[in-house]
Amino acid sequence: MNKIDLNKLPSPCYLIDKRKLTKNLETLNSVQERTGCHILLALKGFSMHSVFPLIGQYLKGVTSSSLFEARLGYEKMGKEVHAYSPAYVESDFDELLRYADHIVFNSFDQWNKYKDKVKMTSKHIECGIRVNPEYSEIDTPLYDPCYANSRLGVTLSNFRPDELDGLDGLHFHSMCEQNSDTLERILKVVEEKFGQYIKGMKWLNLGGGHHITRKDYDIDKLVQSILYLKDKYDVEIYLEPGEAIALNTGYLVATVLDIVQNGMNIAILDTSATCHMPDVLEMPYRPEIIDAGQPNELPYTYRLGGLTCLAGDVIGDYSFKEPLKPGDKLIFCDMAHYTMVKNHMFNGVNLPSIVTYHDDEGIKIIRQFDFEDYSGRLS
Repeated sequence: MNKIDLNKLPSPCYLIDKRKLTKNLETLNSVQERTGCHILLALKGFSMHSVFPLIGQYLKGVTSSSLFEARLGYEKMGKEVHAYSPAYVESDFDELLRYADHIVFNSFDQWNKYKDKVKMTSKHIECGIRVNPEYSEIDTPLYDPCYANSRLGVTLSNFRPDELDGLDGLHFHSMCEQNSDTLERILKVVEEKFGQYIKGMKWLNLGGGHHITRKDYDIDKLVQSILYLKDKYDVEIYLEPGEAIALNTGYLVATVLDIVQNGMNIAILDTSATCHMPDVLEMPYRPEIIDAGQPNELPYTYRLGGLTCLAGDVIGDYSFKEPLKPGDKLIFCDMAHYTMVKNHMFNGVNLPSIVTYHDDEGIKIIRQFDFEDYSGRLS
């Protein structure tokens, strides 16, 4: 938050620090330069298209999970567009073909259903099948693509080698916010189960969940794994992280509206866990706040709650050096990814403004929302 005047920011707002975003992109590009791999922005994690021109200077394109995401990447970034869906909506598919360069299918039945449409289109589209190695090291089932009875990807027992004709690649996704040692162990399972089929492919997509821009991430180990795969199987390698692009680049700036008492001090904010940072309730997790500590670590402890009528709209308990009062600003950290893409307007609560900061531009308000945004999505 260095050099940023909080008094000039609307509240609440998502603030993206373009200096930090650029640093992440430089790190990701270094992996591309060392390995020749292709890194894509997973739009499910971060779809702030006002910064797509910046991201497009470093990454190869986007990966999408719906028609609208694919169109957004096509129109706003204009580089490679990859698509994957657990099942494609038939009425969307013809339009999807206009935007996509790669299409990954979740089952052989889906591939067989749509392959003729792909072949008949005037542009060249490469296709792949998603496999499920049935191995992951993720503790939260909500975010584990390989948990028992997962609907995502083809398991080895359901794999159909005789139906691979026309497919260009294999895709798997088994990670969530993890380091490259996890990838190493996953690759051993993927090779054991599907290695014989990788050899005949043009590319292998390692999916997302690679926390490449985290401080303790072992980039050298990732580079070694990519080079190993390229050398052994003679395939191009794709990665499609969502978090790694925007990790630690954004904040949610909020204001204290009131302080109430019910067995403890409770601060009500102009933001909401359920509306503006839903992973706080879904994951769940406790976001960091600048200059705040754990409960009772600092002299004054408060439970922070949102302004909706949902009883569980609670962000968590935090302590502060000084008593909170109405009008105080609180700065939640790491609020770029999985916030704007997942937020909503329950209770008619307005969305946070979207703001960027760069030394050359200063504070730039990208978007503010109003009643029409709320009424326009209802009927």
